[in-house]
Amino acid sequence: MTTKFNEMSIVGEIVTEFPKASDFFKKNKIDFCCGGNRPLGEVVRERKLQDAQIVEQLNELYENNYANDDAIDWREKDSNKIIDHIITKHHAFLREELSMLLPYVKKVMLVHGDAHPFMKRVHELFIELTAELLEHTNKEEEISFPAILSFESKQGMDAERLKNIIIELEAEHDRSGNIIKEIRELTSDFTLPEGACRTFELVYNRLEFLEEDTFQHIHLENNILFPRYM
Repeated sequence: MTTKFNEMSIVGEIVTEFPKASDFFKKNKIDFCCGGNRPLGEVVRERKLQDAQIVEQLNELYENNYANDDAIDWREKDSNKIIDHIITKHHAFLREELSMLLPYVKKVMLVHGDAHPFMKRVHELFIELTAELLEHTNKEEEISFPAILSFESKQGMDAERLKNIIIELEAEHDRSGNIIKEIRELTSDFTLPEGACRTFELVYNRLEFLEEDTFQHIHLENNILFPRYM
């Protein structure tokens, strides 16, 4: 297992480098905002938690979320393996992250929306993106991926119908990608406003990671999986 963090790692810096750690800290009632400048071990012992267990769980969470896909040549993998990877890694991430991140986006919009009006639009776009991506992942798992696997196993899926399914998925990718690009433009490439609080920073970091994961997800489908059937 990757040992990325230890007892001496600063809590706030952990969340900056690994935004998803905020959910883990919140679950364990570890303050990463006001008390974010303290070592993890010190905070954990103060909470009367098992520091070795917390560190191990945090590193396991990091490894699960930052698996090195770059080392895999997905062109050499069969469609079954690619689809399984998309569902277990990217779809699972989206379903969890979109729901967990929404309260933070809403909080920043409510607290800072008057000073930074663009956050109101970011909040609207995030809600739109959530609906778009969740509907898309459900469609892939219930209709599109079974159609691909049916074609692979020569169980009667018509090639022309499969092409139309893929064209529709690619159009949905374009819509989601455009929403993400607009969020990046509104936030000036996720550049924090002067004096931004830790929650503001957390939202930007997690939005940027969401963008990265979604684009990896779309790349696997548009550039590797779908061309096999077009």
